Amino acid sequence: MGLLALRRLMATQPHRRRRRRSDAQAQARNGVITSMAKRKGTLLQGGDSSSQGGKRLRYSGPDLPEDIWRHIHFLVPLRDAARAACISQAFLRSWRHHPNLILTKKTMGLEHKAYRRVGMARDFTSTVHSILKNHSGIGVKRLKLDIIYDHRNLNICYLNNWLQIAITPGIEEITLLLPSKYTFPCSLLSGGNGRSLQYLKLVSCAFRPTASLGFLSSLTKLHLCEVRIKDDELTCLISNSLALKQLELLNCRQIICLKIPCLLEQLSCLNVSLCENLQMIESKAPNLSTFSYISNLVVELSLKQSSQVKTLDIDCYDESNFLCHVITKFPNIVPNLETLTLHSIDERINTPMVASKFLHLKRLEIYFESLDPDKAFPLEYDYLSLVSILDASPVLDTFILCIQQGEMKHDSVFGDASNLRTMPGHKHESLKDVEIIGFCSATSMVELTCHLLENATSLEYITLDTICDVDDLEDIGRCCATNLRKTGECFPLRREMILEAHRGVMAIERYIRGKVPSKVELTVLELCTWCHDLERLDALDKGKLITFPTS
Repeated sequence: MGLLALRRLMATQPHRRRRRRSDAQAQARNGVITSMAKRKGTLLQGGDSSSQGGKRLRYSGPDLPEDIWRHIHFLVPLRDAARAACISQAFLRSWRHHPNLILTKKTMGLEHKAYRRVGMARDFTSTVHSILKNHSGIGVKRLKLDIIYDHRNLNICYLNNWLQIAITPGIEEITLLLPSKYTFPCSLLSGGNGRSLQYLKLVSCAFRPTASLGFLSSLTKLHLCEVRIKDDELTCLISNSLALKQLELLNCRQIICLKIPCLLEQLSCLNVSLCENLQMIESKAPNLSTFSYISNLVVELSLKQSSQVKTLDIDCYDESNFLCHVITKFPNIVPNLETLTLHSIDERINTPMVASKFLHLKRLEIYFESLDPDKAFPLEYDYLSLVSILDASPVLDTFILCIQQGEMKHDSVFGDASNLRTMPGHKHESLKDVEIIGFCSATSMVELTCHLLENATSLEYITLDTICDVDDLEDIGRCCATNLRKTGECFPLRREMILEAHRGVMAIERYIRGKVPSKVELTVLELCTWCHDLERLDALDKGKLITFPTS
């Protein structure tokens, strides 16, 4: 596509053709630019010509300055830029200063190769070596090198040479997916090489920065994934990166105590995920506003000097009663919180009433999930007890509750609805938008919904979705209604879940719809009538012929 766009641009310029008709047709079929070298205001050079019948054929390009051609060359995809450099002396000169070196299987056309992985690794190595050998190393702004999966046995000397060529003064972005045995040479970022660096992402390697690394004065984003780096080494690195705005750590197992110094006045976003040996996070960054944490346990968290945290997303996927822990501890840890997202897999203690409040919390999302899709959420948990966290959030505007239901084993409202509980005195005057995903016929869920309708005095919208798509919560489409899915069908559900979804709709009609105030808009999302029709599914199980709908 890059060469096609380049040829279209050339076609808009006035020029003469000096090729035979058959040559022009052949060149067009092959998508080749035959001549783009500059001589006295025109691009024609012997190195760009071809011969036929003893005659040298040349191509006269438009009259453009060389710096414009270089800019055009830099804009086309890497593979096309390399091809153009192979047939044009002018583009070969600009290739040696190409700013974007994106060296992956895709950019080099190797992702669809059918031969063995060994052959692909050999071709990848040969191609990268050739590209960098012909590059001057001057002018590189962006480097991406992906050799993490198919090139584990790559000669380290090759890799060292490649990085030495590409990482030069002026580089701004570095993304390296490296073999796990490799130790990134920090000396490459010392001196002038690291001063212009704005983005650094390292995946699957060792990284041992020391004080000799010096200041990375322009670094704003740092992403370390499966990187072997220790506490003091990370502290040394970020302490020399005073412009840092985003820090992301994923599966860095050697980190035990993460300390963010107060020197990082620009740091606004911190993401820490799956660092399984981490025990403490202490941040003194004064302007930290977004914090995301995923782990199998609750770490000791100190954000008192990061009082500006406004967005918090926490998922402790192996921690029981996490919701109870949050409501009792976090109002004092993050007093200015405005958006809170919580993920829990095991709540056996009802959410308690507390005196501490989230005084600024406007958006609350709670996800009750399960590592086992067939496992029901604990029977001990009472959904109505969520009123306590709503009470602790006096300015809450939006509340989203998502329950990943396995087989629903809570007491059903159809068993005994004669004495539905109420909680008078608990008003939620700011709540405007409520969404419950995975709504079922559990008595306590019906009670929670009725409570919100009766006590959220500013409520405008309430959405009750009777299914919960565990694969993609942002795309819960019904194929017959929205056709959002690429597969053309809804996510498959077990028979028990389909039956429970129908019971959820019945509970809405019987116990909830009549309590919806006239000013509140109720939306009920039911099962797809095609993908989850029980008669059709039974027929498919028995091998009967099914006629698809025509519209």
